[in-house]
Amino acid sequence: MTAPIRVVIVDDQQLVRVGFQRILETEPGIEVVGEAEDGAQAIEVVRWRRPDVVLMDIQMPVMDGIEATRRILEPAGEVDGQIAPRIIILTTFELDEYVFEALRAGASGFLIKNTPPEALVEAIRSVVAGGGLLSPGVTAKVIGAFAHRRASDRDARRLATLTEREREVLVLVGRGLSNAEIAERLVLGEATIKTHVSNILAKLELRDRIGAVIVAYESGLIEIGEQDEPGSP
Repeated sequence: MTAPIRVVIVDDQQLVRVGFQRILETEPGIEVVGEAEDGAQAIEVVRWRRPDVVLMDIQMPVMDGIEATRRILEPAGEVDGQIAPRIIILTTFELDEYVFEALRAGASGFLIKNTPPEALVEAIRSVVAGGGLLSPGVTAKVIGAFAHRRASDRDARRLATLTEREREVLVLVGRGLSNAEIAERLVLGEATIKTHVSNILAKLELRDRIGAVIVAYESGLIEIGEQDEPGSP
């Protein structure tokens, strides 16, 4: 029997925490194992409860969700020694610079707080399965709105390890294409593209496709505002 997905809810509004918990407690295979009302509490709850997914608000007292996300996910962070959870950012606005900063800190995506219950459940299951929470195209638009070519020297060195084909795939990931769409564009098998994406994530030491999109923008591989749409030439 598959173990349930363990979820921690972090929000400074009790009404929000209770609402999300009531939605999730009726879902088979999902278990709410803890909650916190600020980022500092979130770090402690994650340490002790070891969730698979954290629903993280951004603007909170004591410590905001961006700093909490960074500390939970960084290699030498305050919850080092356990498998890092996937973090889903909760926000009121779609295009919010705080969201971008949270994605840069390692969050797997974001949700608008008034999202329908079924979308919340789907998001949790998606990130646990290794997918990005948002369609790559929507993620690219958020990142493109706030990225300013600030890739680190470390990222530049890692980019240099990519093959020419991997860089080509990275650009298409950054433009919002799915593996199937990239395969069609490059006239390659989808399994081959999946392998390329896995190699890219490994070489760049990234957790998921959202991290790859950010690197593509910050390194200048994609110009700000330059996006691709499914089916475009």
